[in-house]
Amino acid sequence: MTGPLFAQDQRLADSLETVYVNGDYEEAKKLELLKTLAIEHPVSDAKIKYSNELLALAKEMDSSQYFYTAYLEKGNALSDKGDMQKAIENYLSAGEIVLNENNNSRLAVIYASIGGVYIDLGNTKTAVSYYRKAIGILNKPEILKERLDTVKLASSFENLGYTYITIDKPDSALIYLNESGLLFEKINHEIGMAYNMGNKGLAYAQLKEYSKAEDGINKSFTTLEKYGHFTGMCEFLKEISDIYFIRNDFNRASEFAYRGLDLANLHNLKPEISSANLQLSKIYEKLETENKSLTFYKNHIIYRDSVKNLSSIQEIGNMRTDFEVSQKQVEVDLLNQQKTNQRVLIFSMIAILGMTGLYFRNINKEKRRSDDLLLNILPAKTAEELKEHGKVKAKKFDSVTVMFTDFQAFTKYSQSLSPEVLVESVDYFFSKFDQIIDTYKLEKIKTIGDAYMCAGGLTNDSKDHIINVIQAAFEIKDFVEETKQMSNNDITHFNIRIGINTGTVVAGVVGKKKFAYDIWGDTVNVASRMESNSEAGKINISENTYQLIKDHFDCEYRGEIDVKNKGMMKMYFVIQAKNKGQIPVNGQNLKVLC
Repeated sequence: MTGPLFAQDQRLADSLETVYVNGDYEEAKKLELLKTLAIEHPVSDAKIKYSNELLALAKEMDSSQYFYTAYLEKGNALSDKGDMQKAIENYLSAGEIVLNENNNSRLAVIYASIGGVYIDLGNTKTAVSYYRKAIGILNKPEILKERLDTVKLASSFENLGYTYITIDKPDSALIYLNESGLLFEKINHEIGMAYNMGNKGLAYAQLKEYSKAEDGINKSFTTLEKYGHFTGMCEFLKEISDIYFIRNDFNRASEFAYRGLDLANLHNLKPEISSANLQLSKIYEKLETENKSLTFYKNHIIYRDSVKNLSSIQEIGNMRTDFEVSQKQVEVDLLNQQKTNQRVLIFSMIAILGMTGLYFRNINKEKRRSDDLLLNILPAKTAEELKEHGKVKAKKFDSVTVMFTDFQAFTKYSQSLSPEVLVESVDYFFSKFDQIIDTYKLEKIKTIGDAYMCAGGLTNDSKDHIINVIQAAFEIKDFVEETKQMSNNDITHFNIRIGINTGTVVAGVVGKKKFAYDIWGDTVNVASRMESNSEAGKINISENTYQLIKDHFDCEYRGEIDVKNKGMMKMYFVIQAKNKGQIPVNGQNLKVLC
């Protein structure tokens, strides 16, 4: 699981708390004492209390250098408690301070912290992008001058590795976990090494190397308990339970799940309470004890919805968009001022040379070029809103179909091919994918490594977008298969997996130095899970999508499949169109491709 960027010491916190409560300190050192308590205290409620006191006193004494720590540590505590909306608010407050200070090292910490929130919200793609931003800042000799900077870099590698565990990519996870493990060992960072052993255990569990998994997780417990890292212990207890669940040892599985639930209840850790209840529901379902299974599942829903409600996700989207677009607006304002100064000089020259017509033709040409560039990265309506208002509010869409594609065994290929061949091959396929989704009027969202993400339903209310996405999926699949018949030695041939889900999303514009259109929400996460649970050359869809296309396409029911962090989910392979003739797409009759 993801761990904090710094070691929290329960013994130190207890000692300092006694000093603070008894008033055994010099008044001049009160700010430093509160700062240390906010950082070191492992109990979330206490951490929030001391962060609030630190912020209030710092404002009273006009000591702005403490604001960053207060907001950051309060955000960490709120994240642990499952209050993601307030966690983001505090991270972004800390981020605004950092941007004013131009402190790259601290900015990396904010990126990594926000990445952690998106992991908890199930948006792994966005989490990966934030962790990569953090690593990009920190992994430089001029930054890594002190032990603390090494901790930040190691923690970012660790959390990125854990992110790949959440999307069932243990090979990729171990690459980053090995990097973080070496860094933690180099500086003898106890808590970092503990999380590293535990996370490697989770990766080995996914690889079905159970003895390594149990050994790594059990070794991490001594240190985590020593420092009071109860959230980490709950997560690892749940994962140990998963190991025994897979082995059909339901008695041992329930033993560890109950331990995790008791620990989570003791410390009011809502995400962990939800997870433990879901785990026990699954166990009792297997034991055919339906009443108990239903009771635990209801408890899971109650706590899950208290963490992952859509209104909170939309608010988070608004806040993140406001923060990042506002930074871009600063650059735009400066650029506009420069252009104003240039314009004064240019108008003087125009008056002298009598070339007013040519000037305005050039200005219009540049404007058209700027508009075209903006439309390359944003939907038309979104681009207009950005030009008109300088920012874009996140919007909720009730019915969007999200598709992920992924090349099977890509990690293995990446280790044996030269970077040039690998990049050329991926670019070859993705360029064709771009053409295909343009044909079906879909929106390309992003690519991350070998993963390609697009969506339909973001630009209009027509239900045709669901059919469009399925048709595009077949065309993408067929193109990959046809490429295998080519004798082009410059292109590596892959097997492709495709996953699709339909539901509600929130969309917005993000980016500090360049704009990017993004979508997030549970619908996106489920679509990603559909892809990771698909098979080579198959289009795997969720129950939501199946209900909307079953009258148009023949599908093969795969049964209920256990999905990490989601429980049992119904899945279907799309086989072919029911009518081999034509079906309507975008208001036209197009030839059926499947």
